[in-house]
Amino acid sequence: MERIELNVLGISYNPLKDNAYALLLEQKDGPTRLPIVIGMSEAQSIQAKVMSIVPPRPLTHDLMVSIMHRFGIFPDFVEIYSFENGVFASHIQLTGKDGDTWLLDSRTSDAVALAVRVNCPIYTTRDILDRAGYVPDEDGVPITRLDTLPLDELPVERLEARLQQCIADEDYERAAEIKKIIEQKTQQS
Repeated sequence: MERIELNVLGISYNPLKDNAYALLLEQKDGPTRLPIVIGMSEAQSIQAKVMSIVPPRPLTHDLMVSIMHRFGIFPDFVEIYSFENGVFASHIQLTGKDGDTWLLDSRTSDAVALAVRVNCPIYTTRDILDRAGYVPDEDGVPITRLDTLPLDELPVERLEARLQQCIADEDYERAAEIKKIIEQKTQQS
């Protein structure tokens, strides 16, 4: 399976939903972007590191890195390996000082928060990029549409955009259907 490396592009706030943030990753050597809904504390943790902000006390992810380093455990890579029902799944590969390796399941937001702290690569698959990613135009607007995918396979960010469009078009029946799917997805994460 082909691994595609991603870079952290940034964090955006979703004004339509309380404490909802989007982590935006981009393909390292390509045009595709991958948006992932994350919580407020993970967004703040990632943003603090990306912007080189040093908090007065260690954040949770800083503490995790300190513990790993203290015991000779180093993250090798993060991989976003699954995208099912709008939910991303990731794991982190760790290597101990004795050479043992472990693959630990993780929320994508936590895995990325650790990756930015230790500068380890973040990977995903071509399939996930094709299903959940987009290619922006020069203004950042997606030029590839996922209209052919079933609604339950779209990421929450896409569903929320479609919900707003349905409301603007006064297609309230479709808006209700999309809202129900969004609620189901956010309860799963």
